[in-house]
Amino acid sequence: MSLSSPGLDSALDTAAVTAARAGRRKAPRLGQRRLTFDYVSFLLVFLGLPLVIFLVFVISPFIQAVYYSMTNWTGFSPNMQFVGVQNFVKLFQDSTFLQAMGNNILLAIVVPLITIVIALIFASMITVGGPSHGNVRGLKGSSFYRVVSFFPYVIPAIVIAILWSMIYSPTGLLNGALGVLGIDNKQWAWLGEQSTAMGATIFVIVWSMVGFYMILFIAAIKGIPGETLEAARIDGAGRFRTVTSIVLPQIRDNVQTAYVYLGIMALDAFVYMAGLNSTGGPSNSTLVMSQYLFRTAFEKGQFGLATAMGVVLAVITLLFAALVIGVFRLIGGKDEGGRS
Repeated sequence: MSLSSPGLDSALDTAAVTAARAGRRKAPRLGQRRLTFDYVSFLLVFLGLPLVIFLVFVISPFIQAVYYSMTNWTGFSPNMQFVGVQNFVKLFQDSTFLQAMGNNILLAIVVPLITIVIALIFASMITVGGPSHGNVRGLKGSSFYRVVSFFPYVIPAIVIAILWSMIYSPTGLLNGALGVLGIDNKQWAWLGEQSTAMGATIFVIVWSMVGFYMILFIAAIKGIPGETLEAARIDGAGRFRTVTSIVLPQIRDNVQTAYVYLGIMALDAFVYMAGLNSTGGPSNSTLVMSQYLFRTAFEKGQFGLATAMGVVLAVITLLFAALVIGVFRLIGGKDEGGRS
């Protein structure tokens, strides 16, 4: 006696046919996705549009700059002649440009190093430099130190440069303060003497940047799990050992980013240099490439040559960023997952 019914047999036949058709269909490949309207519109808006903007406003101007750097364009005439690499040959035979490039390289080495060291010291004092008992915390009144240290960063760079140029003047505040302390420096011109012009300029740049990077490092240190710092304290690590062995490895990426940004700023430094010493200092001791570029373009009317300076500056900036990233990769190795 059969227990099946015609309706049940029909349903089973339909299911078998559907399964057979499904089996004949090709399984979707890994990574394939149907080109639906939502998917295509997402790609156009969030990938295509930014790519077009990047090509139009970043890549295209750079290509044009490379072309103009190989011409004798005056900047005020549509006529120009292609001269090839003649402008670049002229640049590297120009002693003033080479001196300006050397000043830029000096700033790119010294300014980030000093700024980051001071910012790390302050950030460590504010976050983990407090009492050696109880919870890990910073110095008393650390919020006040954060505000005071960050204040110079909110002032425009040109204002800072003008203020310090007045402070550094022979009759300025610095010489007056030294005179009150009994130090007779005979109204020393800090920006007018070759021996002190660059050092005084570096001090101003570092002074204006320390606060921001201190706040950056404080935020990074706050992201370190408290249990890690507590464990280091239980193991007997002092403040210095905690900073060098625990804090610094944890915020290595932040230090690398800060070094790149500070180096790029130092390779430009036009605003600070123009405000402190617009002539380039005694014997061009504080002249930088951006200053010489501006002078060549707008005072001499040699825009082709000035554009060549800009191209050289861009290449040096890219090489600097690549060098810093490479050095940090060699020093720090690779994290888990292959991320360097």
